[in-house]
Parts: sequence; structure tokens; C-alpha cells
Amino acid sequence: MHIAVIPNRNSPPTYLLRETYREDGKVKHHTVGNITSLGVEKISLIEAVLKNQKLAPIDQAFHIQKSSPHGHIEAILNAIRFLKLDKIIDTKPSPQRSLVLAMIAQRIINPLSKLGTTRVWDNTTLAQELRIPNDTDQDDLYDAMDWLLKRQSKIEKKLAARHLEKNSLALYDISSSYFEGEKCPLAKFGHNRDEKKNKKIVVYGLLTDADGRPVHIKAWPGNTNDSTTVPDTVKTIRQEFGLDEIILVGDRGMLTGVQIEKLKEYPGVKYISALRGSSLRKLVDDACFPRSLLDEKHLAEFAHEDYPGERLIACHNPLLESRRHKVREELLCATEKKLDSLVKTFSRMASNGKPKSDAEIGVKVGQVINSYNMKKHFTYGIKEGVFTYKRNEESIREESELDGMYVIRTSVASGVKSAENVVRDYKRLGEVEKSFRTMKTTLLETRPIYHWREERVRSHLLICMLAYYVTWHLGSVWSEFLYSEESMSEQRANRDPVMPAKASEKTKAKKASKERFCTESGVTHRIESFRTLLDRLASRCRNHCRIDGRIADTEFEMVTGPDELQSELLRRVEVLRTRYS
Repeated sequence: MHIAVIPNRNSPPTYLLRETYREDGKVKHHTVGNITSLGVEKISLIEAVLKNQKLAPIDQAFHIQKSSPHGHIEAILNAIRFLKLDKIIDTKPSPQRSLVLAMIAQRIINPLSKLGTTRVWDNTTLAQELRIPNDTDQDDLYDAMDWLLKRQSKIEKKLAARHLEKNSLALYDISSSYFEGEKCPLAKFGHNRDEKKNKKIVVYGLLTDADGRPVHIKAWPGNTNDSTTVPDTVKTIRQEFGLDEIILVGDRGMLTGVQIEKLKEYPGVKYISALRGSSLRKLVDDACFPRSLLDEKHLAEFAHEDYPGERLIACHNPLLESRRHKVREELLCATEKKLDSLVKTFSRMASNGKPKSDAEIGVKVGQVINSYNMKKHFTYGIKEGVFTYKRNEESIREESELDGMYVIRTSVASGVKSAENVVRDYKRLGEVEKSFRTMKTTLLETRPIYHWREERVRSHLLICMLAYYVTWHLGSVWSEFLYSEESMSEQRANRDPVMPAKASEKTKAKKASKERFCTESGVTHRIESFRTLLDRLASRCRNHCRIDGRIADTEFEMVTGPDELQSELLRRVEVLRTRYS
């Protein structure tokens, strides 16, 4: 017995239930009936019965035994392959390279300790995709970190060759992260940017190209002065990367006068930095500051004998001036409120015949008067248990004269870069600050550091840098779905060099949409953060399925079909395939 399908030229096929038999050595068919009217679903069930297949409700016969989030793993590992980061780490596949790639990917997905990493990567398809053995533990990761550190120089040379070239911009800045523990030789007390009291830190510097793509990271003990790291970085640029001519951009705390004098020993290394407040004050006092020109426009170039061979570019931002004036007044008022409370307290105690000694009053005043770093703007007196104070109007006036003012200094010739472009290039340091924010807090969580061996700390920082390298590129191709500006290169080239950057009309419209917007490719979606995009991709799972059969059970894997957003995100990752081909 079987079902025969009879095609009809311009109509749906006819389904006949037939019996097959032999007569006189010939195979013949007997039509039992026309079952077309039953519908395709019932006909399929009859056919399954005729074939001796086991029938059961679909929820009993078909089982999803495990669903592993896969879409975000797919996007990250594809990005790594398309960027050729795996080959930059090592040209040959190896267990160590796979573990390093896993640590990079896991830091983007959900940054954890190395022990925590080994316990969660089976929750996704990460370990499966990289063929990591089930018995891999944290000691294997530590060995892979040691293996990676030995390759750091080669890795960074390849990244520098890709992103830096002769006379290109190199952005450099310093940050720090705190330790949990005290055994690491790099762990020292210093300027804790994380504001964690009684925590030792490690200082590390990051070098990026003009757009913020990282190419080099190095760590120093936590008590290292920021500016003293510059010679090591210049040495790396010249000797390791083979670039004798480069434009180094650093902030005023990095490229100090002492370090700039050292840079002058290398004529090919140019620099862009800014003057400290004390140096700016001296220019104003010497009547060398072109204040009258700044009344006409926001930028003016001038020279000064204290800075031979350098161009000085004075800038005035009226919005920054107004904001600083407002903030200072608020801080002064907040300080006065605390001081007024002390005046009343000490006066009351004196009137009750229990005055505090001058020394005791001095200690209490010292604890309060600089709460908001406003001590320099007050004068005060303590005499016979009475405390008085007043504002130092001269100090306030002198500081207010510099509100919204700053001076860029550079050794780059005017024929190479205009004054406007020098200021724009200095403001590119915001890209390094963005990388630190991403690495330390918003996504990759470099801190706190638990490693106590120096080489492991250095390797940990390198993994974080490589993870940021991947997220930078993913952010660039997903920018239309993110809060970030999409046409950054165009914005930098055309922005006012002094005034705050303005979002493009397209970005304003995207942010104003609040709920949903339509991309150029026609995908309608709401604006997201990088993390929520990864979460959306994670809902695309690899499912391990099982069908209970009559003779034998069947097991197979099936990936959830992508929705419209997931398809578009994965398609855009494909753009990276040709970026560095």
C-alpha cells in the first residue's frame, strides 16, 4: 500500500491511495481511493504509517536537549577572523592561540576571572567553536597568557605596521587600575584614578592611531610618574615599530617641559600638547597672551621666547568659560555653607564659656575648607576661639581670567598642519580616553586586577587591549545602531576646532527617535548600546536536538534562524573581511 502523487498541469496534484500487486509476473496498481480532500497534513500522516514510521505528538517525539547562545560568539569570532587578529597573534593554529582567542572573546561577552572564564564558556558555543577540550582549567589559561606575552612585541609590530605610518598621528595617554591583593611587584600606592582608597595600583600607557585603534600597551609600577613613561613609548615607536618620524599627541600632564626637551633629541618626532595652568598664567602676566585677538575669534597663533621652535595656539571657548564660572561659584557657595556652620559652632561654644583652642579650630577648619578644592580662594583667621573667613577676590579674579582659555603647543610646522588642524588633532585624545572608559568600566572591566605575577598582569592588559581592538571595529560597523556618531572622520575634519563637537543631523534624528528608527538598509530598530546588541545576538542559539525514532533515535544540531536585526548585524561584520585584505 502506498500513496501516489499525480501531477496536474494547472491545478494542485491528486493524491491516490494505491495497492501494488503482481499478476502474471507484472507489477500492477489498484487504486483504493482518492484521498486528495483529506489535505496534505493528514496525507503525510497516512504516508508515515504506511512506511512503518513511529507516530507521536511533536512535543514528545522532538526534543531540544540544550540551547547554547551563539549569535554573539559568531559575530565576535568572525570579526577576529576577518580582522586577521588570530594570524596577528600567531600564524599557526595552536591550543594556546585558541585559548587566547577565547579569553579575548569572553572579555567582550562577559569579563570574568580566568577561573570564572573556564566555568562559563560552555554556557555558550565559545568553547565548541574554538575546539577547547573539556578538561581545560585556569592553569591552561595562565600558560596561554605566558605564551601570549612572549609574542607581544611581534603582535604590536604588526598592529603598528597596519595603523601607523611615517608622519602619522600617534595618540598616547596613561591610566591606572587597582589590585585586589598586594603581592604583585607592580602594585604600588600612587595616583588612584579609580578613587579606591587604600588600594595599590598599576600604571599603564596606551598608544593608538589617530582614530583610536590601539597598537601598544605597557605597564609600570603604580608609583610611576605619568610623564616619565614617555621616553619608553618613544623608544618603542622608533626601535620596535621602525618609525623615526611621527607626531606624538599627549596631554599637558604627559608631555611636560622636561619630556619635550627629551623629545627634541629626536628631530623626526614631533609633538602636540598643551600648556599647564601655571605656564598659561605666566604668559598672561607677561602680556604675551593674544587676548584681544581671541575677542574677535576663538583661536589665535603666536610665539614666545620661552618656547623656541614651537608654535603656540591660544584658544577660547566661551561655553567652557561660562560653565567653569558657574561651577566655581557653586563650589564656593558649598564651601561657604560648611564654613558658616563652623563659625556658628565656634561662636556658640565661645559664648557658652567653652571655647575651642585655636589649634583645635585649625584642625577642624583644615578638614573642611578644602572639601571642594577651594581653599586657595579663601582667607581666614583664628584668634581666641573665634573663627572668621572671607573670599579671596583677587585669587578668584585671576583664575576667572583664564576660564575657557587654553594654549596648544606643537613642533609641527605650519606648512604641515594649520593651527585649526593642530587643535583638532589635540582633541583626538578623547579617543584614548574613550578606550580607557571601555577597557576599565563600560564593557571590558580591566579592573580589579587579581593577578600577582608581573608577567600575568602585563598579559592581562594585552588581552584587554586586543579585546578593545575587536570592539572598536565592531562598533564602527554597527555605529548606525548605536548612540555614537556614525561619520566621525567627517565630523573631525569639519568641526569647529575650539567649540564643543556637535552631532550630525543624522545622529540627532536617530537619538530623537527614542523608540524606533529605520536604517539605510531598511532595518527598523531602536537605538541600542553595544552590550544590548550583543544580548540581542545571543538569542540566536545553537540547539542540540533529538528525535525519537522507531528503530533508532536521531540527534542533530540546528542554529536558530536569525531575525531581521541579527541578520543585519552579522552582515555588517562581513564588511571587516575586506578592510585589511
